[in-house]
Amino acid sequence: MTTRNVIIIGSGPAGYAAAIYLARAQLSPLVFAGDKFGGQLMLTNVVENFPGFPEGVLGSEFMGKMREQAKRFGAEVVDQDVLAVDFSKRPFRLWVGEGMERKEYLSKTVIIATGARARMLGIGEERLVGRGVSTCAVCDAAFFKDKVTFVVGGGDAAMEEAWALVRFARSVTIVHRRESLRASKILEQQVIEGHKDKVSVLWSSQVVGVSGREKLESVVVENLKTGKRKKLAADGLFLAIGHLPATELFKDQLKLNQKGYVVTHLNSDGSEVNEKTWLEGYPMMTSVPGVFAAGDVVDFRYRQALTAAGFGCMAALDVERYLTGSTQRW
Repeated sequence: MTTRNVIIIGSGPAGYAAAIYLARAQLSPLVFAGDKFGGQLMLTNVVENFPGFPEGVLGSEFMGKMREQAKRFGAEVVDQDVLAVDFSKRPFRLWVGEGMERKEYLSKTVIIATGARARMLGIGEERLVGRGVSTCAVCDAAFFKDKVTFVVGGGDAAMEEAWALVRFARSVTIVHRRESLRASKILEQQVIEGHKDKVSVLWSSQVVGVSGREKLESVVVENLKTGKRKKLAADGLFLAIGHLPATELFKDQLKLNQKGYVVTHLNSDGSEVNEKTWLEGYPMMTSVPGVFAAGDVVDFRYRQALTAAGFGCMAALDVERYLTGSTQRW
């Protein structure tokens, strides 16, 4: 059985960026894109904040261009999900398919770029993602100029969503299940106290319904104390209730943090990595030498296409150095 130089699991900006770099380095990467390839950007209507696209670009078109670029330089892309891995020994073993279709692959190195997905309310809002429902105000706020918007959540993430929206939207209503926010006081003051003309809060409340055919038209908000429900006109609904990293496959194989994100040398707590090992080592390497991770499966703060692609580039350069045995210092 042939042992690959590198296998990439995932096909968002991180996975494809890594594939482009590694293919250009003539390392013949194999990308398992999954049957739902392209990551979260496939659900995004227009991407306007990625450099090089002054007119914006459809999320699906953008991911298609990255895919074709990787293939152009020699990356092999397979639209199947990896169902099992064994990182306990080398070469690493990965399996795709089930039953008679099950197939094993061997690889000297692996890059995990499986991403993360936003937590949803489960009230049918998934069908309106990209059409009024969003999980990233930093990405989409500019589309809601002079619009009526709602933000679900009460932590720092919700405040950051509201902060991004307040410069564009006509109004921002924060819907929170409790009577006080979990966000830091400084953020609460900046967002709510600093923009009383635009920002309001519905306390002890939750969004229990959405409506709209082609785009979001209204939300239904329930008061948890009284049980009363109101249907409110809405142009935008922003969910800020957390993300779920796609790491279930690796929970017994790699070190994960408390939120389930893959720990690399770059995002460790500092107890294992000092400046010397960071500079001379491999920042995107996981707890298993030879296994690397990139993108939203690592990054629980920024979660942007641009930063994910940057992480993919870093992981690819780390893999290239690892495979060639280069001792070059950055």
